[in-house]
Amino acid sequence: MTPTVVLTGGSDGIGAAAARILTTRDVNLVIVGRSAEKTRAVAEETGADFHIGDFARLADVDRIATQIAADHGSIDVLANNAGGIFPGPQITEDGFEKTFQVDHLAPFLLTHRLLDPLLKGGGAVVNTASIGAKIFGRLDLEDIQTLTTFSANRAYGNAKLANILFAKGLHERFGAQGLSAVAFHPGVIATSFASDGGTMMNRLYQGAAKRLLTSPQQGGGTLTHFISGTPGAEWASGEYYSDRLRVARTNSAAYDPEVVRRHWELSEALLQRRGWL
Repeated sequence: MTPTVVLTGGSDGIGAAAARILTTRDVNLVIVGRSAEKTRAVAEETGADFHIGDFARLADVDRIATQIAADHGSIDVLANNAGGIFPGPQITEDGFEKTFQVDHLAPFLLTHRLLDPLLKGGGAVVNTASIGAKIFGRLDLEDIQTLTTFSANRAYGNAKLANILFAKGLHERFGAQGLSAVAFHPGVIATSFASDGGTMMNRLYQGAAKRLLTSPQQGGGTLTHFISGTPGAEWASGEYYSDRLRVARTNSAAYDPEVVRRHWELSEALLQRRGWL
């Protein structure tokens, strides 16, 4: 049976590169992107189904998840690849810090909405994290959104750490039901990532150093490795991998089961207060 792959952040960068690679394989591909123009272009090129939405609006996430669940009785892979780094703090219309929402709460909600088809398909969740979790992450569970100690780098590092904690939490909670989950660092990629001005990352990714960065095609290949790889063979559920496709060390908080549990519960509670879960 042809596997179904849902890929967020599929309109640009490593997501678009992965979509192009996946067209050479036997998959039913569904891409999700923020830019209508770019998303449609990648969908036309790859033959993928597509949905357009902004992860800074949870109503978009809810709508997309409802549509995907209605269209697909089972899902083999959900690749949570959308994300970014933003100056601020900025508060979204949903009342959350933007980097935290786009990078973590939105994929957290999307995954929860798609749990039934994922479990039915014995599926896998692949989270695009970052080495930034180790370099910049300074997690305070009393300030989970990094509001009182905000810097763009710290908020991004904590959000990418959240992606890793989420993969570990999925493995612990649903592994026995057949769900696998992994997080990985795709490399320091030359894409439109960090295109919002006002951050050190913007100067790195969009400035003179851009020519030194890894290509989107290479990062897309890394993403595709985890999308197409078999859990238990090519990668181990609950782990974090480097761009060299090896299990790697990350922020020490990721190895504390209590942090994994509490971060999940706090994320869940934030969404429940707003009526999303």
